[in-house]
Amino acid sequence: MATRPIRILGLDPGLQHTGWGLVEHDGFRLRFCAEGVVSTQAGDDLHHRLLTLHNGLAAVIAAQSPDEAAVEHTYVARNPESALKLGQARGVVLLAPALAGLVVREYGAMEVKRAVVGNGHAAKEQVQAMVRHLLPGVTFKRADAADALAIAICHAHHRSTRNAFSAAVARAAS
Repeated sequence: MATRPIRILGLDPGLQHTGWGLVEHDGFRLRFCAEGVVSTQAGDDLHHRLLTLHNGLAAVIAAQSPDEAAVEHTYVARNPESALKLGQARGVVLLAPALAGLVVREYGAMEVKRAVVGNGHAAKEQVQAMVRHLLPGVTFKRADAADALAIAICHAHHRSTRNAFSAAVARAAS
């Protein structure tokens, strides 16, 4: 019996540009569905930028109907004010899919690179090349969207492993 492919929304948080990428995964194969970026205006007040980010993500979720979401952890420590603003944007990025009732998982940058390229210290160009290889025909308007697709791919791989492990535990218990 064939199972319905799961639609995974990858999200790369940013206050200026939040990338998103949607893939379908049937347990074996990945298929590219869509990608894009939700952008805010640097001169706007922070509360307005966060609202723009939330409304944009809510619209993507409503239009694309994902089943699950994956968000990248962000690590920025150079400028405390920038780190705080990025943290607030990341909170919105985590909240939007949760409000839509989606399962939300988080992955670190090295974990994403390891899942997509096989090397946790891979360069952005290597990650983008592997995203293109794993999702033939994909083009992305911005690097943020490519990163979001990589996050979705990472979640697909981890999800398969988690499901296989759960099935093995269930078989062993019966």
